[in-house]
Amino acid sequence: MARIDSLFVTRLYRAHLSEQGRAPDADELAASCYSIAEDDEAGQAWCEENGYPGYTSYASLTDLGWRFPIFADLIKLLDKHVVAFAEDLQFDLDGKKLTLEDIWINILPEGGTHGSHIHPHSVISGTTYVAMPDGASALKLEDPRLPMMMAAPVRRKDARPEMRQFAYVTPEVGEVLLWESWLRHEVPMNMSEDERISVSFNYVWG
Repeated sequence: MARIDSLFVTRLYRAHLSEQGRAPDADELAASCYSIAEDDEAGQAWCEENGYPGYTSYASLTDLGWRFPIFADLIKLLDKHVVAFAEDLQFDLDGKKLTLEDIWINILPEGGTHGSHIHPHSVISGTTYVAMPDGASALKLEDPRLPMMMAAPVRRKDARPEMRQFAYVTPEVGEVLLWESWLRHEVPMNMSEDERISVSFNYVWG
């Protein structure tokens, strides 16, 4: 009898922040994000110069955990989730830790998108969700084999989830998603009239 195995699995970690401790209040975290965005003139300028819709602190603030206690509390929880994911991935860390390299705010208005990208030089990347109004865009994940499929036909619409070339994940407020940093992903257009708020981050090894 024929045998078909699944090889080289791509893992996606999904959990509520509160599974690793007391999570920051979502409303308080959202208010902090807006307050930071309003005061971050360098970040506003970067967004305008680079055509980034809405606001991100990616290129302007590198010390959110030091500046704001609510982000310090958030980072402590993220550290625990990353440890759990690294264990699932069966990484041999050789006695070293995965440590937070950077963390930043994203505020995406109606019609805003964030194009397909990866996070070079990191091991694990992820996002936690602060505001996800009805109609807010899901996270779109791309099969990492896609560039090598060349002459392969498209998958059927009813293909099993693990066989599809793209996966769409609609997170809830208070959830955290983690993936290996080489996994290409994007945020499709926000169809909600309200803003989509998230906090993204990268972890490095050593």
